[in-house]
Amino acid sequence: MPSQMPPHASVVKEIRHFFIRGSVLSRLIGINVAIFVLVNLVRVIFFLWNAEGAAAGMSRWLGVSSNIQLVLHRPWTLITYMFLHFDFMHILFNMIVLYVGGRLFRDFIGADRLTATYLLGGLSGAVFYIAAFNIFPVFGDVVAFSLAIGASASVLAIFIAVAAYMPNYQLPLLLLGRIRLKYIALFFVVLDIISIDKGNPGGHLAHLGGALWGFLYAMMLKSGKDPALVLGFYLGKVGRLFRPKPRMRVEHTRQWPLTDEEYNAQRAERQKIIDHILDKISRSGYDSLTSEEKELLFKMGDK
Repeated sequence: MPSQMPPHASVVKEIRHFFIRGSVLSRLIGINVAIFVLVNLVRVIFFLWNAEGAAAGMSRWLGVSSNIQLVLHRPWTLITYMFLHFDFMHILFNMIVLYVGGRLFRDFIGADRLTATYLLGGLSGAVFYIAAFNIFPVFGDVVAFSLAIGASASVLAIFIAVAAYMPNYQLPLLLLGRIRLKYIALFFVVLDIISIDKGNPGGHLAHLGGALWGFLYAMMLKSGKDPALVLGFYLGKVGRLFRPKPRMRVEHTRQWPLTDEEYNAQRAERQKIIDHILDKISRSGYDSLTSEEKELLFKMGDK
């Protein structure tokens, strides 16, 4: 009889395939959901062992603090906070908006810019939140121990970016009909502003920081500049480190091996071309590249 793969092995294989072969958007959603499940399982274990203080410690070690000294000691929290959710409704709403906004972003701006916009939007939200809590006197009593968690700033950056880039595109909404993106974006921003004094001010301020980055990014794109492209290029190279290597051995047409000098010379020449293209992007924007340069950039990124 043919051997059958154990059920757990099949599940692991499917999950691995999802993260390696899935779209950028599906991977972002998958990472958020996976972390949500993991941290909540850990919380249950801590609860059963009567160690709820340790569960609270996860927030302190993974959420971003408004205390600048703590952030300097835990710089990783500027990234980890934007993937951290404890409440089901929190992650559900964020993932719905990420899915809708991410699909529009992919279609109008490009999937290759999505991860960079997510990260930069989250960083902008964290900086905006930290700055506000250290500037405004009303937060003086809580600035030492306030924390922010969640993907909301990153998600709003993506949605506001596409809304500012394509403001008159109409999105069909249940019961409301087709609404222009600019009005939906305006609703989100105004809602966050008027909710600052209603509870969770840190969260609403972080949302506004992400929204600000999304708007500025769309304006830069329209002017021919793309600060997310360079980050996206290097993120793509990092991601390719985790892709499985082909099992089939590839035979090259060249019949003799390269010497060390020839290999190093070719590598230096490729890096010189990439540096020239990236410098051109930083000076004049992505749209200043020729079609050959754009194709060459992504081909070299795959190597």
